[in-house]
Amino acid sequence: MSSTAQGARARARMEVTAAIKDEARRQLAAEGAAKLSLRAVARELGMVSSALYRYFPSRDDLLTALIIDAYDSLGESAEAAHAEVADAGPVRRWSAVAEAVRAWALRRPHEYALIYGSPVPGYIAPDTTVPPASRVGLLLIGILRDAHQRDALAEPPALPAELRTEAERMTADLAPDLPPATVVALVAAWAQLYGLVGFELFGQFNRVVEDREPFFRHAVVRLAHGVGLE
Repeated sequence: MSSTAQGARARARMEVTAAIKDEARRQLAAEGAAKLSLRAVARELGMVSSALYRYFPSRDDLLTALIIDAYDSLGESAEAAHAEVADAGPVRRWSAVAEAVRAWALRRPHEYALIYGSPVPGYIAPDTTVPPASRVGLLLIGILRDAHQRDALAEPPALPAELRTEAERMTADLAPDLPPATVVALVAAWAQLYGLVGFELFGQFNRVVEDREPFFRHAVVRLAHGVGLE
């Protein structure tokens, strides 16, 4: 087969794969991840199910592709926002990443729900989802690392004795060059960041927080201070 024919086949496969993912995302928006169906996707695209299985052998394979795409899209948005303020102070850099996470979630709520909402029954994410899922966290770790290297990172309160072993394990896994107390504070702040976004996105702030953007910005700065950034 000529290289031209091979290139045409590769482009055609990419186009069909993209169409399958686009239809799957429409189903996510309409029905939720738990009801995603390869047969329904094939039907909407005018394909027979056996043809679609050549692209995604199972529903879980399609879910994994959508999850990786969502994490990568979120990571790219956060990285682009951080790049725009890379020369700013650490709190501004931290805030830029957090605000990019919120903005992405508001633009793409159903994809945010796929990666940070309720688990899909019966689905276990493979290891291939870990690097894309780590992109935002690595940005935050990098901000703390830069501050620590410049001796500009305040030391968090001492850890209770019962947490020290777990803190040391987390530190070895996530950021061995940071103090364990800082890593514990970072993990807590990371969870609170996504909690803030999730509360807004899923309606828990209704009739509680009305002017949400300034509330979010204030909360994010408080999180930055909590991990030792000034």
